[in-house]
Amino acid sequence: MTTLPPVTAEVAAAALESLPTRLRKRADSAAAKAANWPVAATDATVVVRVDDATTVTLTTTAGVVTSAEDAVCSCLLAPACLHRAAVLTLAPLAEETDGPETTAVVPSDADDSTPVPPSAAPPVPPETGSLRLAPPQSAAVHTLRAAATAVLAAGVTGSGAVHRATLLHAAHSARVAGLHRAAAAAVRVARRLSEAGTGDPAFRLPELASELAELLTVADGLGRAPDPDLIGTARRAYVANGSLRLRGLFTEPVVTASGYAGVVTYALAQDGRLRSLSDVAPGDADRARQAAGSAVPGGSALALRELGDHGGAILTDPTVSPDGRIGGGGSVRSVQASGARWHEEPLDTLWRRSPADQVAAALRWSAEPAEERDAGGDLLFLTGTITGGGFAVDGGPTVRLLAPDERPELPYVENLRLLAGAHGLSVRLVARLAADRPSGVRALAAAWQGADGDPIRADLGLRRLNRTHLPRTGRAVIPSTPTPAPALPTELDLLRRAVDRAVAGGRAVTAAVAVADDELPRRLAAVGLATGAACARALVDTASDRRHDALGRLRPADPEAYARAWLASSTYASAAAASLLTVAWAPEGDHDPA
Repeated sequence: MTTLPPVTAEVAAAALESLPTRLRKRADSAAAKAANWPVAATDATVVVRVDDATTVTLTTTAGVVTSAEDAVCSCLLAPACLHRAAVLTLAPLAEETDGPETTAVVPSDADDSTPVPPSAAPPVPPETGSLRLAPPQSAAVHTLRAAATAVLAAGVTGSGAVHRATLLHAAHSARVAGLHRAAAAAVRVARRLSEAGTGDPAFRLPELASELAELLTVADGLGRAPDPDLIGTARRAYVANGSLRLRGLFTEPVVTASGYAGVVTYALAQDGRLRSLSDVAPGDADRARQAAGSAVPGGSALALRELGDHGGAILTDPTVSPDGRIGGGGSVRSVQASGARWHEEPLDTLWRRSPADQVAAALRWSAEPAEERDAGGDLLFLTGTITGGGFAVDGGPTVRLLAPDERPELPYVENLRLLAGAHGLSVRLVARLAADRPSGVRALAAAWQGADGDPIRADLGLRRLNRTHLPRTGRAVIPSTPTPAPALPTELDLLRRAVDRAVAGGRAVTAAVAVADDELPRRLAAVGLATGAACARALVDTASDRRHDALGRLRPADPEAYARAWLASSTYASAAAASLLTVAWAPEGDHDPA
């Protein structure tokens, strides 16, 4: 069985356009049936067999369906048929990938700290620095906000193909109007909804809630007093960089629910900044393993995986985006050079920074617009000891080691299960914070001394470990009184769950829960979280508000007020959690008693 290829947002948005209203209502049930239709693929064609007489043929370019004309059904009602619409609705949304074919090189003397402004962006008055939106842009913002509010009111369970299509149409209008940050956020929300609709195991509700909050925040900001940062850029501007001396850190497999797979290799440059090289394209977990063997751009025989495993390289005339991603480019040349182990300079400096400072920096990174985040800005470089209670971080708390991806094709889970039993083992780790599980970190790569005393370094998502890689007994001293794992107050955790539950079930579920349990605002106030209590109360009130007018008639629901209350609750919960998480990682004695 072959999976469906990714389709661009524009193709997905137009999937239901040609259908009459009566057929649009059946799109979700048709897509559910389409999940069982056999799929066969050749080099550039994917054929979906509906029945013995009907097929839907998708023609791909570089593995992606890029035009509505590339989706053809053989039935008599085509193209206004449910077969074609169901297949395009079920197909994953394409993602923008880095590579020579998408690299835009600008002159080397350009200021790479300033994004190239989109041609459609409005002028910036020098006296205020704020934007004046043109009428088409204002209309696009209104459409986006309405589409996002409709998704929030319906929830994941009530958002079907029509909701996603409306959201993608709004994203397309915003992109045409030059509102790239809002458009990208809308596409990410639509992609998460598709993951949820297909039951993809990689779907995480907190990630959808975060993306929806970003979309509503940007739309609200553009609708009030627009700031240039809310506009965004059409795509990364790759700038000629001269030369780069890279020392590899690790390689991470990437397998997305939207049908893409590959690897990203992180390396440290001579200026102390992290850089990343990637090979990500349509495919599955097998492609991720294959991509690890792809060569570093520029003709070097060095593979990405080898660069990440203590390797080194010198690149001349590479193109680099402002956020640190290295593109291909036709002029880049590369040669293999000496690398460094994690405990050697200059890589060792990454582990000498205090865990608390790293966590604070990672939280600031997560609050930045997605397209402006530096490569590797969310990475934590931790030293610690494996204990029965988890991973005891030197200078930090004891945390659980979580798998970034639980697909059986990737060895994260079994590798971490093996490491968890090596009590007393001293380990260096590269990890990420787990926003939805503050008591743990997602472990990406690790290094320790093996049974024969030789150092072992493993990309935990690519290298499958066994017991011979571990010493027979741990040699490190286990902390006698480890710092407890980071944890949020129960009341704040309940607010976060209420925010996520609202996204899952929509306004109706929020209202029903509010009627059954009206204790959350009171509990938040009782522990001193007065602002959180006000946010929770507003969420409850706007969800269940069905007041009557002077004549006793039931007033219509106000989805805008509900969306504002939800966004306030989401923003508060995220900010409060980030603040408390920073305190939890602080060394003992550095906690503010207030």
